[in-house]
Amino acid sequence: MVGSSLLFSLMGVCVKLASASYSTGEIVFYRGTIGALVMAVHTWQLGGTLKTRVPLMHLTRSVTGVSALCLWFYSIGQLPIATAVTLNYTSSLWMALFLIGSSLVIGTQRVPMRLIATVLIGFVGVALILRPTVDADQFRPALIGLLSGMLSATAYLQVSGLGRAGEPGHRVVFYFSLGSVVAGALSTSTLGWHAHTWHGIALLVAVGVLATAAQLLMTRAYTVGRPLVNASLQYLGIAFSYGWGVLLFDDRITGLAIGGMLLIVVAGLLATRMRSQPRATADSTLPNPDSLST
Repeated sequence: MVGSSLLFSLMGVCVKLASASYSTGEIVFYRGTIGALVMAVHTWQLGGTLKTRVPLMHLTRSVTGVSALCLWFYSIGQLPIATAVTLNYTSSLWMALFLIGSSLVIGTQRVPMRLIATVLIGFVGVALILRPTVDADQFRPALIGLLSGMLSATAYLQVSGLGRAGEPGHRVVFYFSLGSVVAGALSTSTLGWHAHTWHGIALLVAVGVLATAAQLLMTRAYTVGRPLVNASLQYLGIAFSYGWGVLLFDDRITGLAIGGMLLIVVAGLLATRMRSQPRATADSTLPNPDSLST
């Protein structure tokens, strides 16, 4: 999950730069094309197959995940990258709310409060680092960014469901990438394609390679781990993004930002500690995320 967060932060920088030359649909299309090709070759090298026994689960996950991706890429292009990343990372809070709501409906299971507290601590750190502000003319893209976070939470739970169904990570990433190709092509066919430059090609390739590697690592994390624990560790991506801002865009380091980074580290350590506990004591209180994967 740490490696995935690092690569996703780099991808966000490349998406922000590429959005000056390409539409959201184009970026999604090329990101999906590269991902599908890489995963097809990777599957062949593993001697595996792309055939699946649960095509409907892949379709549902692809629709949700690609929708979240398109909305997030759009918000990155329209908002300051710090604000867009913050809104997308509300996925962890949405995930906690989904699990709480599920437990209330079921009535027989509960979510551990200390795990929810870990997620909330991480989000406080996010707010301190990025301190996002939304102007009046940015309200619409801000809502879109917030919606991307909600859909991302649903997609992560669907990935967990696919893992429980026995689907390997490379297959999950392949069908997600294929969905990105279809969605990107449909979107761009109505808006038109932009001409390429070497700079633009480099950015698109970087987005595709970084996203595919990060997606594969994230899929592995969510198929073997617990959703809220992964959500806590995922906050490290915000610290990475802030670091790139300092290195590449001369962002100013403030006392609040340092405090936020410390909170993120604390949340990650707490999540790691809970992850190492026996599943019999830690998992028994969590509602089954498979019930949310549809």
